[in-house]
Amino acid sequence: MRNAIRTEIESIKPLDDKEAWTQAEVLAWVDSGVELCRLQKPATPPKHLVSYFVLVDGDFILLVDHINAELWLPTGGHVEPGEHPRVAALREAREELGIDAEFMQQKPVLITNTQTVGKTAGHVDVSIWYALKGDRKALLEYDDSEFNEVRWFHRNKIPMQRTDPELGRFLQKLFGKTP
Repeated sequence: MRNAIRTEIESIKPLDDKEAWTQAEVLAWVDSGVELCRLQKPATPPKHLVSYFVLVDGDFILLVDHINAELWLPTGGHVEPGEHPRVAALREAREELGIDAEFMQQKPVLITNTQTVGKTAGHVDVSIWYALKGDRKALLEYDDSEFNEVRWFHRNKIPMQRTDPELGRFLQKLFGKTP
């Protein structure tokens, strides 16, 4: 599985020098042989792999008001041992939103390496970001043990001061311009 994860990360075309540096750092981490997946909540090992996914419907994206992070975030979750990050994204869509999602594009959009914040702060999430097809009219059965609410935001009206610091870069790559 490690080689498949490496291939997935290599398939990402970096936006800029920052992402190219992150991609190289993450690939070195993958190649190091350390455990890539979280084995125990909240942070064992202290750096682990996450599949983030953003539901997209035209110019709108879905964000969740995440209870632990205390931010508006894309949905997603930790990659389980032996699981491909792409499979994790689809599994998390079912678990967190009650939907069977489809990818907008086969390759991931972004790779990030972010220090967590909020109630479980202090570890590093290596996040592979995917874009999934969304439908603003669809009923979502979200996990209220993880989220206060879910909301569709126009890409120009996202609360950027209260979200993942890399969301703007994801949107730039996806839509071709900064929100």
